[in-house]
Amino acid sequence: MVNQPGRLKGAGMGTCGMRIEHLYRYPVKGLTAEALDQTRVEAGGAIPWDRAFALAQGDAPFDPAAPVWLQKQNFMCLMRNARIAALRSSFDPRTGELAIRAPDGSAVVAPALTEEGRARIGAFLTAFLGEEARGAPRFHHVPGHVFGDQGQPVVSLINLASLADYEARQGAPRERMRFRANVYFSGAPAWAEFDWVGRQIQLGRASLRVLKRTVRCPATEVNPATAERDARPIQELRALYGHSDLGVHAEVLEGGEFALGDAIEVMPE
Repeated sequence: MVNQPGRLKGAGMGTCGMRIEHLYRYPVKGLTAEALDQTRVEAGGAIPWDRAFALAQGDAPFDPAAPVWLQKQNFMCLMRNARIAALRSSFDPRTGELAIRAPDGSAVVAPALTEEGRARIGAFLTAFLGEEARGAPRFHHVPGHVFGDQGQPVVSLINLASLADYEARQGAPRERMRFRANVYFSGAPAWAEFDWVGRQIQLGRASLRVLKRTVRCPATEVNPATAERDARPIQELRALYGHSDLGVHAEVLEGGEFALGDAIEVMPE
């Protein structure tokens, strides 16, 4: 794919030269990240197919006929279900096929955009969860609904310098994929992104407004490679900085494309 670099007009705030280094979507809530070369967002939306699917626990009050945002504990999620980090999933938007493989080699491959396919996927995930499954879980996809952690569709961003500062002060690596952001960027001083709350940013050809800092949850305890809870980022961040925040969430104001290597600009107030 061909990248379309954004135009950097002078971001100010010590952020000249910011660029997108990594770009991801997470089609199934809690499951595998999928790396992207480029994407396009629409106003008010998330990255296409990001958190487009989720396994709702049997006691969750989710109604696909009248979908509303619910907190993550209503769904299969890393915060409650660390073992799902061992699953490997991939989604093909061209065919609608979702494949999920467990460590023991068992797998399901099914059309996730059909009711029959979702039933097969849901049964596989329920069996994998075992005692962690509550009631009769159901696997959902509702066009236009995002199973994100925020009450509205957002794009999440992490400043790699902030992550590096945290790792250096903690004296241990904290894999970036623990934090499941859409965009990881370089070129800004550590923690500069916290000053962007309420500001408009240009991300490639898309315009976004930073809404809030990202408060981390126990999902970050889970090592994405081993599925073990082997770190305590919430407590570590609080001890080091007096807060448990890493990254920011932004809403899309004007749609457009952005890609690896594209510039990020903080717009004048």
